[in-house]
Amino acid sequence: MPKMKKALAAIALAGSVSLVAACGGEADQGAASSSSAAESQGQQAAAPSADLSGIPDVVATVNGEEITKDEFTQVYEIQFQQAAMQSQMSGQDPDQDQLKKDVAESLVGTELLVQRAAELDLVATQEQIDEALTAAAESNQMGEDEFLKALEEQGTDRESVDAQLKQQVEVEAVIEQEVGEISASDEELQEAYEQQKAMQEQMTEQSGESAAAVPEFEEVKDQLEQQVVQQKENEATQQLVDQLRSDGEVEVKL
Repeated sequence: MPKMKKALAAIALAGSVSLVAACGGEADQGAASSSSAAESQGQQAAAPSADLSGIPDVVATVNGEEITKDEFTQVYEIQFQQAAMQSQMSGQDPDQDQLKKDVAESLVGTELLVQRAAELDLVATQEQIDEALTAAAESNQMGEDEFLKALEEQGTDRESVDAQLKQQVEVEAVIEQEVGEISASDEELQEAYEQQKAMQEQMTEQSGESAAAVPEFEEVKDQLEQQVVQQKENEATQQLVDQLRSDGEVEVKL
């Protein structure tokens, strides 16, 4: 089996398809009126491009395992495109220096978790990989065939997809085993509700618009629970990565 590409981790896989879906939707909606829109809007500022100058051949080493420039570039270009799309709304170009650091750190964290999975003999089964494929397609509101076709058009074949999903399953198994089950208490949910309510009221006040009705707590409780649990899982995972990093040898060369 070929060496698994760390740069094609689950975040990159999901991000690339989400980006295709978004761009495809915009293209379908705007195709009929693109000519007239261009005439009415006139010249527009050129979209920012990914700056990959100065990236070393080896971006980082993790316990002797190299994260190469090619691996870094594949993830960075996807993350940059997403950031560029978001920047169109804010009118401010992405901070590429910070984004490069964030991507490098993300890849280091993924590699540490992959190595930990190997240490714990956590190996994904084909059934788990197939289930992950179904979930990934559904999360992008696609059928499996459509999902795989979208990835193939971006240069990611089925073998690479399975390798990425295998890595995803094994990383999730590490987190589940090392972090354990995470839940949210009613007090945490109520606190999150009050924070979001205050934030919405502040945004309304700053905009000068009429205040929108704030949903009742019970109406958004399930959504709040997902958000709080996800935040706690992220924090626990980062603590695990930090511990693995402190116990290992990591060098980031950016």
